Order: sequence, then structure tokens, then C-alpha cells
Amino acid sequence: MKIGEAAAAAATTQRALRFYEQRGLLPPPRRTASGQRVYDQADVNRLRIIRELLALGLTVEDVRACTDRLHLLEGDTLPRYGDPRGVCSATSGVVERRIAALDAEITRLTTLRDRLAARTSAAHPEDRTPTDDEPADEPTDELADGELTTDGGVLTVMRS
Repeated sequence: MKIGEAAAAAATTQRALRFYEQRGLLPPPRRTASGQRVYDQADVNRLRIIRELLALGLTVEDVRACTDRLHLLEGDTLPRYGDPRGVCSATSGVVERRIAALDAEITRLTTLRDRLAARTSAAHPEDRTPTDDEPADEPTDELADGELTTDGGVLTVMRS
């Protein structure tokens, strides 16, 4: 099958196939006499596995570290983690490193979210009290072209 058919069968794009080939995730495909790429079902299965690994949070570099074992898979389904036929087996450490990186990112984002919520009281603005380093709501100021008011931290410009 040609590149468009292979891409459709793997639920991806022709551009993605070329990208995977450039990055070493796919071996160079066979070519017709006119230079068109030709794929078979094994290539489509490999594409589906690559897409699944990427969807599970592995990076292109992580998958590249496992490519020497992709040809060992039968079909387009990943074996369970720890299976000796595994693509990114425990011996490579790819999965463990990716899980650790995801855990660190979850921790960082949770901390960031908590700090933002505490700083802005986004969840309950009516309960928010100004901190020592920020001014309390200012009284209404007159503007030449309207009126500026603050109400509970919300800035409103009234036009006349």
C-alpha cells in the first residue's frame, strides 16, 4: 500500500509517517521504481504501536530507544508491561524514566495550580482578603471617558 493508504490504516497522516521515518522510528520503506514509498501490514502494525506508545506519554526519543524491539511484536497490540516480548522492557528503563518524569510534572503542575488558586482565590473570590504586599480595593476613580470601579477585585469601566 502507498503512504496515504498506510497513514489512513494507522489513523495518522502521511506527514507523521515521514517524520517517524526521519526520526528512526520506522525503517526506510521499500520503494517502487518511481520512488513511491510502499508499506505492508507489518508496517501499519508498527505505526499503530508507535502511535500508542506516544499516546501513552512516551516521547519520540523514548520510542526510538525501543525501536530495535518493535519488529518482535505480533500484531498491533502492546504486550503487558514486564512481558519478555515487551517493547520497552524493564531492562531499558524507558518506562520507569517516563513515569518518573510524568510524576514530577504532575507534582509541579499541582503545586503551580495550588499557588495560583491561593494567590488569586480563584475558587472563592468572595472569601479573598488582600495580602500585605497588595493594596486593598481602591475606591471608585473618575475617568475622563467613563467611570472606573473595583468590586471584589473585578475592574469595571463604565462608559457614559
